[in-house]
Amino acid sequence: MPIHVDVRDHIAVVTLDNPPVNAMAADWDVPAVFDALSDDDDVRVAVLTAAGERAFCAGADLKGAVRARDADGPAPARTPSGTGNRRVREMFYSIQECAVPVIGAINGPALGGGLAIAASCDYLIASERATFGLPEIDVGLLGGARHFMRLLNNWGLVRRLHYTAERLDAHEALRLGMVVRVVPPDQLMEAAMADARLIASKIPLGVRLAKESLHLIENMDVKNGYRFEQTRTAILTRTEDAAEARRAYVERRPPRFTGGDAPTR
Repeated sequence: MPIHVDVRDHIAVVTLDNPPVNAMAADWDVPAVFDALSDDDDVRVAVLTAAGERAFCAGADLKGAVRARDADGPAPARTPSGTGNRRVREMFYSIQECAVPVIGAINGPALGGGLAIAASCDYLIASERATFGLPEIDVGLLGGARHFMRLLNNWGLVRRLHYTAERLDAHEALRLGMVVRVVPPDQLMEAAMADARLIASKIPLGVRLAKESLHLIENMDVKNGYRFEQTRTAILTRTEDAAEARRAYVERRPPRFTGGDAPTR
């Protein structure tokens, strides 16, 4: 499978690797990757990036699809496979629903389905080579505009970019708030790993509860969203790690977390 996972010091680095442009491959079992990270108590944060310098992910493998169609001969017009569509949706959902934060380290163009993968991360750090766009209209498809709206809170601009297939460069994406930071290509992974190490140093259960809360309250109103947050706070407050965090704060020393969720006595 063209996805590599390396876990060290509580940080999982997930790398898409399908040369030359990391197009989405039929054998990408992304849900299996991120479900496994969710179930691994040793993992506290993930960094999602891609191999090579040409692209983060250029979307669906159109060349492969055309070759397969030509080999099979012309097919009658029909809607895309429901099973195939569901598989693609679950790819994005598994990233959004991963139990730990997922930092997107965007090393090049994130286009179409690649943009949706990026938008499913918690937040993005981009290389100066990164671009973002929905080129589907140019090849007779439609793109992930709703995912684009997670990154870009400007529906008019999303519509224009969807209709025209134009791209945003990394610095424009930063200006619009789509990414939190833009760095030179050779500094991308260090910038992402610095954030990952900081997150990994926090209360493990607290980070997981924060991720769960942030994911679920995204589409809630303020009243119900904050009420749900309070339920997660109540769970965390009763743990030994939370008590250790309070002791460390008072004693002005680094906390020593065990990573468990045992309640205080």
